[in-house]
Amino acid sequence: MSNLERDPRESLAGGPAAVAEQPVHELLEGRDVMLGPRGTLVTRTLPNKDRRMVGAWCFVDHYGPEDTTGTLGMQVPPHPHTGLQTVSWLVEGDVLHRDSLGSLQLIRPGQLNLMTAGRGIAHSEESPADRPARLHGVQLWVALPHGDRWGDPHFEHHGDLPGFSAGGVDVTVVMGELADAASPARAYSPLVGAEAVLGAGSSIELPLRPDFEYAALTLAGTVVVDGEPLGRGPMLYLGTGRATLQLAAAVPGRLLLLGGEPFAEQLVMWWNFVGRSHEEIVRMREEWMSGSAFGDVHGYAGDPLPAPPMPTSPLRPRGRRRA
Repeated sequence: MSNLERDPRESLAGGPAAVAEQPVHELLEGRDVMLGPRGTLVTRTLPNKDRRMVGAWCFVDHYGPEDTTGTLGMQVPPHPHTGLQTVSWLVEGDVLHRDSLGSLQLIRPGQLNLMTAGRGIAHSEESPADRPARLHGVQLWVALPHGDRWGDPHFEHHGDLPGFSAGGVDVTVVMGELADAASPARAYSPLVGAEAVLGAGSSIELPLRPDFEYAALTLAGTVVVDGEPLGRGPMLYLGTGRATLQLAAAVPGRLLLLGGEPFAEQLVMWWNFVGRSHEEIVRMREEWMSGSAFGDVHGYAGDPLPAPPMPTSPLRPRGRRRA
């Protein structure tokens, strides 16, 4: 899934300003967004009105669980991306990925689809006809640093990811490193993305890097994060300066942990583009609409998405965190 709003908000993120230089508890409420012509409802917690990034993580959409019986399920037509990586992670259901490199990949729960846009790529996502009824997952973006954002696009699928278990908790490392487990997925800045599945009465102390900032998002149940119960919906921003993080659950739960070295560059996000200036975004949009870049996605039964009109005011930096 991607940002398919017809009137997308601009967002500037990155830079060291406003990074919490100590452990904190900041609850970041998400907003409901209806995406695409089929109207898939997601809860978007990044970019947030208070904080726009956690490390290089700059976009988080959580969707489902949804019963897709009698519907087409997820239907996201071909659309472009620049300057980022898309991270697709499923809890339930199947999603079929196609892109302009010719990739055709079915993603299932516990498997990672990682698409690095670089200078530009297009892709579509859809629920296959032969699929489980329930659909539940997250779509995340990772901002690429300047030295890598004009590189060649590429696609990775990882069906077997490392992890560890302790105290009734199973941890899967999706991106980066946590404890002694390192994901095979290619990352361009120091970061971590991990899923923790907690059984009833379980607890675990995770080792963290004090120079990383972290946030937690509960995907199912209620998880006690550093002593604070966190239910589904909001993201809990945890700041920096932590060497460990305690997780616990009285009933079964599932949590996504995101972290990374604070992103040093400022960036402008609009629609599905990550750039550094208004002029870059304008050019990216024109290239998509003219068909002069990004390539074609073959096999999707529908037309590509047109880009929304640019806002009447120039996209301007407004800081990593709203005042």
